[in-house]
Amino acid sequence: MNLIDTLERRFGRYAIPGLGRIIVAFNALVFVLGKFNPAMLDLLRMDPFAIRHGQLWRLVTYIFIPDTQEYLWILFVLWFLWMLVEGLEQAWGAFRFNLYYLLGMIGTTAAAFFFGAEFSNTILNLSLLFAFAWFYPDVQISLYLILPIRIKWVAWFTGALLLYSLVTKPMAMRMAIVAALVNYLIFFGPAILAKARHRHRVTGRRRQFQEASLSEEEPLHRCAVCHRSELDSPDLEFRVARDGNDYCMEHLPKPSGRSANRSTS
Repeated sequence: MNLIDTLERRFGRYAIPGLGRIIVAFNALVFVLGKFNPAMLDLLRMDPFAIRHGQLWRLVTYIFIPDTQEYLWILFVLWFLWMLVEGLEQAWGAFRFNLYYLLGMIGTTAAAFFFGAEFSNTILNLSLLFAFAWFYPDVQISLYLILPIRIKWVAWFTGALLLYSLVTKPMAMRMAIVAALVNYLIFFGPAILAKARHRHRVTGRRRQFQEASLSEEEPLHRCAVCHRSELDSPDLEFRVARDGNDYCMEHLPKPSGRSANRSTS
C-alpha cells in the first residue's frame, strides 16, 4: 500500500464530493462579476505581497479566476474545465481528486512565493489536462470548435511548450514550472518511471530474441570454394579438410598420401 492509499484510508471521509463542479461554478460566477466590476479580479489574484499583509483569501480565490475574460471563449473554457474535473473524479474518486488539486495549489503557491511566478492557476489547470490525458488519451475535442483532435495530442503539444520553457527560460521560471506541476509528478512520476523501465526491458528482450534468431540462421558449414551452405541446399554434404576449411563434396580437395579427410557433416 503506497502513501496515497494510506492517506485515503485515513482521511477519505473528509473529501469534498463534486469539488470540480464547485470550481467550475465559481469560475463562471467570477467571470460574470468581473464583467460588472473588473477591479474585483485584482482582489482575487495570487499576490504573495498582499498575502503576507493579511489577505489570506487569495490563497484560494485565485483558482476561481477563469483563463479568459472573453465572451466568445468562456463557454469553451468552462466546458473544457468541467470535462477535465468530471473525468478525473470518476477515474480517482473524490479523495484522490481533492488531494491532486490541493497539491497543485500548494505547488502553485510555492512557485509564486519562492520564484515569483505569475502564472496564477494556469499551470494548475494544465496539470488537470495532463492527468486527464493519462486516463483518457483517445477522447476527442474540437480545437477552436472546428478541428477534432485527441486529447493526448493536446497534452503532448502543451508539454512540448513547457519543455521548451524549461530549456529557454531563466532558472527561477524553470523551478516555478516544476513546483507548479508537483501534483502530477507525485501521482504519475512512479508510473512513468515504471513504464520506462518496462519498455527498456522489453526492448532488451526483443534485441536478444532478434540476435538469437539471426544466430540460428547462421549455417554450420559453408564451402570455402563455392560458398554454398546447407541453407542453400539441404542435400549438400560437407567435409572438413586438413586445412581446417569446410568443402562441399564437389570441391573437396583430393587426399594426398595416407591423409584423408574426416567427415564432420
